[in-house]
Amino acid sequence: MTAPASSLRPAAPDSTVNSLGFAKPPAQTRVVVAMSGGVDSSVVAAMLAAQGYDVIGVTLQLYDHGAALAKKGACCAGQDIHDARRVAERIGFPHYVLDYENKFRESVIEEFADAYLAGATPVPCIRCNERVKFRDLLQTARELDADCMATGHYIRRFDGAKGAELHMAADPARDQSYFLFSTTQEQLDFLRFPLGGLASKAETRALAAQYGLSVADKPDSQDICFVPDGNYASVIEKLRPGSADPGEIVDMDGNVLGTHRGVIHYTIGQRRGLGIGGLGDPLYVVRLEPETRRVVVGPKQALATKIVPVTEVNWLGDAPFEGEIAITARIRSTRPPRPAILRVTGERRAEVELLAPEEGVSPGQACVFYATEGSRVLGGGWISHRRGG
Repeated sequence: MTAPASSLRPAAPDSTVNSLGFAKPPAQTRVVVAMSGGVDSSVVAAMLAAQGYDVIGVTLQLYDHGAALAKKGACCAGQDIHDARRVAERIGFPHYVLDYENKFRESVIEEFADAYLAGATPVPCIRCNERVKFRDLLQTARELDADCMATGHYIRRFDGAKGAELHMAADPARDQSYFLFSTTQEQLDFLRFPLGGLASKAETRALAAQYGLSVADKPDSQDICFVPDGNYASVIEKLRPGSADPGEIVDMDGNVLGTHRGVIHYTIGQRRGLGIGGLGDPLYVVRLEPETRRVVVGPKQALATKIVPVTEVNWLGDAPFEGEIAITARIRSTRPPRPAILRVTGERRAEVELLAPEEGVSPGQACVFYATEGSRVLGGGWISHRRGG
């Protein structure tokens, strides 16, 4: 059984190069597949095994099973580990479970809590890819003498004139480039994304059914994996007791409009749940001030901004990271890239000027850079604070 051509590497002039880009037979090419227990990574493992690759499946135990078992659809929970193991047994390749709970807590969960306390809106899935899956797990793959590591992410990797390039997925509805902007060039050289060229998620599920996988109809994971019911605030309160102290809701002139039940319950751009109705025009959260425990609200137009300062920039472009660079920028995973100018202000710092104002730019979110034409991902950075304009 073979996978559709759209999921494979484009044919190379040299016929000795296999679908993963190595000049040797698949049987001599070892691939570690990061398996979450979901349909995507399971299909990747089954597909590569069917093509004759030397596949090793690895699943990370990231947090306490007892809490995870109560929630369906969470990545790397107890049931998901069981599902990954079943796929490996069904197809017939080795599968290992690695205990990464301490690393995950230190690298992802602790920062998540601290970011919320600082008034930011973090994206822990990006940090997990950056600090756990593509750093620690990738190193484990190298120690297993793997030629590469494959994942079920919907993103594409092409061999360019100056090395491996990162590109958006063929299916815009499934594209995960926003969550993978911090992938370094060295990591990209080692990674493979076999699903990036598929036309739709339906194609993935069809493959799962063809391979006889029990997860073919398994729902996609929802929310953040370590947040049992989508209630971020309750998790933060457990990690940081006292973090939900009440405070004032004020307008942009400092006038007190009401009280709130803790800054951690609010995000930039939020309109509902403020508890200050009857004031005429709708009000939105425009700023969080954790040091004074104030939630600042204002009219919708106060959310608009054109200048986005970013730090910890990961640059994947061919041109040097300097001067001014025309790009398109995405400031939320749910929004399309918009025309912008990238101005480099330091070694890993920049300022992104959006050509048209965007609403809801939030510290702690990612700003991802794309080429002005085509699908190439040029990197990105973390929004450090918000400026109007």
